Amino acid sequence: MLKRHPLDVVIIGAGVVGAACAYYAARAGLSVAVVDRGPVAGGTTGAGEGNLLVSDKAAGPELDLALLSTGLWTELAGVLPQEIEYEAKGGLVVAPNQAALEALRGFAEGQRKAGVDAVEAGADDLRTLEPHLAPGLAGGFLYPQDAQVQPAQAAARLLVASGAEVHLGEEVTGILRSGETVRGVRTTHRELLAPAVVNAAGTWGGRVAELAGVSLPVLPRRGFVLVTEPLPRVVRHKVYAADYIADVASGSAALQSSAVVEGTPSGPVLIGATRERVGFDRTLSTEALRRLAGQAAALFPVLADVRVLRTYHGFRPYLPDHLPAIGPDPRRPGLLHACGHEGAGIGLAPATGALIAAALTGTEPPLPLTPFRPERFGPAPARTTP
Repeated sequence: MLKRHPLDVVIIGAGVVGAACAYYAARAGLSVAVVDRGPVAGGTTGAGEGNLLVSDKAAGPELDLALLSTGLWTELAGVLPQEIEYEAKGGLVVAPNQAALEALRGFAEGQRKAGVDAVEAGADDLRTLEPHLAPGLAGGFLYPQDAQVQPAQAAARLLVASGAEVHLGEEVTGILRSGETVRGVRTTHRELLAPAVVNAAGTWGGRVAELAGVSLPVLPRRGFVLVTEPLPRVVRHKVYAADYIADVASGSAALQSSAVVEGTPSGPVLIGATRERVGFDRTLSTEALRRLAGQAAALFPVLADVRVLRTYHGFRPYLPDHLPAIGPDPRRPGLLHACGHEGAGIGLAPATGALIAAALTGTEPPLPLTPFRPERFGPAPARTTP
């Protein structure tokens, strides 16, 4: 077993959240190592659509995190390579009837007070914004701050820009401690010594917490995405129906589907998203795919005869109150968490990284950490012998 020289921080997870933590920690002057049992973006990040959304978040801590990330993603787009495919395309949320439109108005009003740019669009405006939308929609709201990245590229480029040492294909098998205090990690290949360890393990965040002797109730929530054949730009924005907002906020374990439709710079249209809690079951769900295809065609009839070239699916790291766990864990000094973002991790990654870097360096965080405190789900564990 190799023992590596002491570092300032070891980050567990090479998805976009772990990569953002590495980037901002390195920018703060810390020496960083990142370890992952698989490849870069091998988990939730690689199965995501790359959504950077404020439109689906009600006023509150998660929206504050998203707005901070919106500005940080804009900065990152100026310094990272073009391969991240950052596109400030804007989002369009549509309402099928007046009742749904009225509900959207109330939702948008709360968002505006928090700093979101939400512009109401009438029925005629919708067809100007998206000429291929189905007729008969009551209206909607345009969110210019919504954007898009290629998630796997974003994670990879953030890691490279961080300059961190990266150990891939190495599962973390233990959290090293002196008494109750973390002092590094043990992997299948080596020990990495550091006074701080960041749990950015996504859907496996609960397992990593257990290795440290604390509890974090992260659960996987499965989702499917359809990818069409390359098309001309028939979808200009990120477009979804108002019921998507309710699905995101729901805690139901049952299958939920509400189409989010968007074009990509390379031509294919991406169609998501479903949500269901089925553990880590990777079985293909024809019902989920059927629902997505039907809902997408209802929004954009032009897609009804378009070929779907492939599907993919992954697992979102779900926490019961729909807020991620971010920051130091007082139950285990030296342990920090950056996981549980569910389907918003790509969008929230830069703000999460900035908050973690502030916690690591003892500087003032850009947002209060209290709503995201990891220990909110349970008491401190019984004292154990290392």
